[in-house]
Amino acid sequence: MSENSKKAAQKVDGASVCAFSGHRNFDYFVNFVDSGLLMRLEEEIKAALDRGVREFLCGMAQGFDLTAADTLLRLAKNYKGVRLIAVMPCADQTKTFTSKNKELHDRILKNCYDVVVLSDSYTKGCMHVRDRYLVDHSEELICFLRKKSGGTYYTVKYAEKSGKKVVIL
Repeated sequence: MSENSKKAAQKVDGASVCAFSGHRNFDYFVNFVDSGLLMRLEEEIKAALDRGVREFLCGMAQGFDLTAADTLLRLAKNYKGVRLIAVMPCADQTKTFTSKNKELHDRILKNCYDVVVLSDSYTKGCMHVRDRYLVDHSEELICFLRKKSGGTYYTVKYAEKSGKKVVIL
């Protein structure tokens, strides 16, 4: 696995790059709070694709990240030149994943255009390094944010401070 990939930094035909960020406990929120969320996610991804976005960055965390990547891969079949870049905070990111999420993660990884691994193993702060990478290498962020704390909140605030377009589902 690569530390930083030259492929990942390139835009497709000058189009903007979109990143995904959201809570890991996405299933809880979807089941109990917002049953229309998956449809809204699909609509926002389609809108990005229709605007010409062809490169998407995903932090590959359980929950929203994997759901967004899986949704993109399904929709990408109807568009040319779509590239999904996995941006993993560490090579052992899936160590605490459920078997179901590990399987989904591995299936998505096989369909990625490129994989960027930012650290060989988990370190304190590696998730924030990944979150900043997502924002620094994209122009817009599609996110699932329901609380004012944690990694997604940090990522959204960083994106807003950086002048990025932020779509909160």
